[in-house]
Amino acid sequence: MGSKTKGNKKAPAKAKAKKKISKPTQKQKTKSMTKRKTNKGDGLGSKDARSKNAKFFSSFLPSGGFSLGLGSLSRSKVKKSVLDYEEYHKFENGKSVNSSKAKSKYADMVNKYYDLATSFYEYAWGDCFHFAHRLKGETLRESIKRHEHFLASKFTAGMKPKKGQRPKVLDVGCGIGGPAREISAFCGVDVVGLNNNAYQVQRAKDITAAKREAAKDAVDAAGPSVLGSCDFVRGDFMKMPFEDNTFDAAYAIEATCHAPVAEEIYKEMLRVVKPGGHVAIYEWCLTDKYDPKDESHKLFKHQIEIGNGLPDIRTTRECKQAMQKAGFQVVEDIDLADCSPVPWYEPLYPTQGYFSSLEALISIKSSPVGAKVTHGLCWVLESLRLAPKGTCRVSSVLQQGAIGLIAGGKLDAFTPMYCLVGRKPSK
Repeated sequence: MGSKTKGNKKAPAKAKAKKKISKPTQKQKTKSMTKRKTNKGDGLGSKDARSKNAKFFSSFLPSGGFSLGLGSLSRSKVKKSVLDYEEYHKFENGKSVNSSKAKSKYADMVNKYYDLATSFYEYAWGDCFHFAHRLKGETLRESIKRHEHFLASKFTAGMKPKKGQRPKVLDVGCGIGGPAREISAFCGVDVVGLNNNAYQVQRAKDITAAKREAAKDAVDAAGPSVLGSCDFVRGDFMKMPFEDNTFDAAYAIEATCHAPVAEEIYKEMLRVVKPGGHVAIYEWCLTDKYDPKDESHKLFKHQIEIGNGLPDIRTTRECKQAMQKAGFQVVEDIDLADCSPVPWYEPLYPTQGYFSSLEALISIKSSPVGAKVTHGLCWVLESLRLAPKGTCRVSSVLQQGAIGLIAGGKLDAFTPMYCLVGRKPSK
């Protein structure tokens, strides 16, 4: 037998044709080079990879995260805005050195604050940015709704709208519209929310439209006296864009504290409410236990001011006197913090521990631990350039506010729920 050699192998019946490789055109070369350049990045991974990371991190944050900036601020303006905002609240030798500037330019100061802070608020609090009188066994959300209903009961009493018409109520400093939506549905009134921050007004409109669309069948089926409506207007509450005697009633939930002068904001509310109409307010105030000579008290006051966009904090006594001077008949005043079975600052500082209940665990986002986690996440996002420069500074400012609120609450020297109810004289 002959030995097998390469020459003895049978050739394949049909040889495979070689694939012809065409040379890339100049246009294709340019396109390929552009793509490689785009994806190359700058030492932080490709832009495609960073975009995927942004989507992942943004899932932890409201409204798509920080990819476009904060509020109505573009990415490039965030850092300067937070630095300008901090300048309003410069604190040296135990006192605020720019308090007069913060009052004279309150609109700019408050607008900057809410442009910077709204995304953080929405992440931690949903669409209602306020504290609440809270009962034992009650969830935070339940207490917030009841807190709003309680205030509504104060200004709806005695309203006498014309037959076939719903009462018209003004929400002064409406935020992103959470309380306005709740009160309009609960009381069957038409609420107009007033806010000087363009971003929050747009958020209020967008959320309201989305909720109405989601419940379209129920809204359409409801009678005209069952569900009220909501509208939102941009304007300065110290110079309200409304005619005299426009509204049947008005209310404000933790909003008039941003006004530079209490008497002036109360006068504006008096002007736009019809004779005999009621105004109900939840004010942020210092209590009789506040000691202006105590350094620790001055510190928590400053922390609350810088962390919450306040030009100053008034006492309960000053607010009541301001309402009287504005021309109201004071119907009622009570500090609901005095009779709250659960401390109002519980969402910020679970007094029984984070694992004492499911509710305490759920509220961890707004607690000091949650704040630190959020701050760390902001640092990561900012380091990867997925969040604007200055985002961490905003987080730090808000943490100062929380620390001050907890300190003031523990000392019973501060309250976010001093309830004032006034009536506009009939004549």
